[in-house]
Amino acid sequence: MIENKDWWRGAVMYQIYPRSFMDANGDGIGDLPGIIDKLDYIASLGVEAVWISPFFQSPMKDYGYDISDYRSVDPLFGKNEDFDILIEKAHRLGLKIIIDMVLSHTSDKHPWFTESKSNRTNEKADWYVWADPKPDGSPPNNWQSCFGTSAWTFDTRRGQYYLHNFLKEQPDLNYHCEAVQEATLANCRFWLEKGVDGLRLDVINFLFCDKELRDNPPRLKSDGPTGVQVESVYPYIMQQHIHDKSQPENIEFLKRLHLLMTEFPGTMTLGEIGDDDPFRLAHKYTEDAYPLNTAYNTHMMSGNIGKKVTEDIIRSPIQEFQTLGDNSWPSWAFSNHDVVRTISRWGGEHAHNPKTVKMFLALLMSLRGTIFIYQGEELGLTEADIPFERLNDPWGMAMWPEWKGRDGCRTPIPWYHDRRHSGFSEYEGDTWLPIPDTHNQLAVNLQELNPQSPLHFTRKFIAWRKTQTPLILGNIHFIDTDHESVICFEREYQKSTIFCAFNMSEDDKTISLGTFKKLHLKGFDFVCGNFKE
Repeated sequence: MIENKDWWRGAVMYQIYPRSFMDANGDGIGDLPGIIDKLDYIASLGVEAVWISPFFQSPMKDYGYDISDYRSVDPLFGKNEDFDILIEKAHRLGLKIIIDMVLSHTSDKHPWFTESKSNRTNEKADWYVWADPKPDGSPPNNWQSCFGTSAWTFDTRRGQYYLHNFLKEQPDLNYHCEAVQEATLANCRFWLEKGVDGLRLDVINFLFCDKELRDNPPRLKSDGPTGVQVESVYPYIMQQHIHDKSQPENIEFLKRLHLLMTEFPGTMTLGEIGDDDPFRLAHKYTEDAYPLNTAYNTHMMSGNIGKKVTEDIIRSPIQEFQTLGDNSWPSWAFSNHDVVRTISRWGGEHAHNPKTVKMFLALLMSLRGTIFIYQGEELGLTEADIPFERLNDPWGMAMWPEWKGRDGCRTPIPWYHDRRHSGFSEYEGDTWLPIPDTHNQLAVNLQELNPQSPLHFTRKFIAWRKTQTPLILGNIHFIDTDHESVICFEREYQKSTIFCAFNMSEDDKTISLGTFKKLHLKGFDFVCGNFKE
């Protein structure tokens, strides 16, 4: 059998947040054996691949996105041998495995950083971004952390500041250092040799910063969107980020990574782009699938509970990306581990209506691009309201109560409505995050028994989608309507066309499609080719 090297193009992938997927050892936290146990469930959805958020050794200050050993599975999640078993079973089931590589920064407990901060003359002294304080002792420049503080922390041993675009426990690597690039590529090779099918590259445009460490200019109201999902005012969004990320050298390193990937035929790269102009940068990074295959950003994922969804939220980023050229392939998601769950953001008081859940799932999977479904999205899980005393997310604790952070979308998956912790864990204490009572009624075992459930709908739509080449590879052409809550488009491939229309509101809508033709859509109803539920 010949491997389709572009298998990712138009594929549907499923994201797993391992802490919350399935706990196999009964400690209240999900793990790799738990994922292995549920791979048959994932395969039953019909998805092509699974993206697994970080499971590497980590102090867990940012829950795995602060890595202290890139080549070891954290004992919390299991052993390296468990990952080998996971890969083997996934491939046997026809599933590809994408792992989350965090290349821009490490944990402050990583041996590299321990050595780097010890003095200014050690072998890894320049492996991180260090800078002297200003004469008055203040940070080297005005750069701000994404988490709402200065991007600089002073280290008394070196007498210098180190850069961290996120938590102070996540120091930024210095990619101007050749040895850092070599070490990073070697870590990627380690997992590719284990058989992974792709790399999801966390905040991949953050690798390089300006060598001169120049100040960022202030952001003006006319500068457009901020490229971040938090809608409250905090220092990070008050700047134009022209010096602290998205530097020209970034793409040169990605070319080196691409060269490594070519040694492993059939593998792919997915970049996460967080930039003031994310679509331009994503297109630049993925033009002709080089140096990255595809990329996504959080435009369709931004906002809080009850945000009004309009056609423009979906249509604008797709059209903006298309205007840059047809030779780049996008990826789209409505939810992930960092944002408020889709159905709570856009469903409003109808978030618990299965019809609403199905409509948004169908809309996502009808867009042109590679599609990502976040765990629980196929069940219609809503955002959990976590009390402050149960929060784990440092970002949420820092910005409470204006923004409650990311814990609400990270609660454990409910597998059985009538078991301890909804079947997620046999732990006698509290699971790492609580499971809402409302999620218990959306448990997998209950939805399996109901042919009209969102779970069965997801399987049926994905199976039908696989038979519709226009939905996988076709172009997309939007059709104007008189309703901001209705999105209408055609997907066309060669001589085959599929018409799609989605009513994203509770009110019935009538769409004029020509002089004599009208389409009536009830609340949260949709039409997609000849698909019938």
